[in-house]
Amino acid sequence: MSALTVNKNNFESVKNSGNPVLLDFYADWCGPCRMVSPLVDEIAKENPQYTVGKINVDKEPELAQAFGVMSIPTLVVLKDGKVAAQSTGARPKAQILAMLES
Repeated sequence: MSALTVNKNNFESVKNSGNPVLLDFYADWCGPCRMVSPLVDEIAKENPQYTVGKINVDKEPELAQAFGVMSIPTLVVLKDGKVAAQSTGARPKAQILAMLES
């Protein structure tokens, strides 16, 4: 499955998917975000046990604010609807997967 485009209209259903959720907060103009984006896509395709979503902070400022996103890319892992892990900045795929698996 590919990464979902998450917005305020579908956020609750993504959050309550029953799976661990990886959210990638990004912007189209952000260089490090463009480095992380293909990794997030790979994780989504290779790991159907996770729900993976991308949130464009320019289009969804309310969601970014709700998670306290101050710089991007920010990756957030939700488990049972609560923040289990959060990191800012580009990360290698192994570190992103480790966040989901912890």
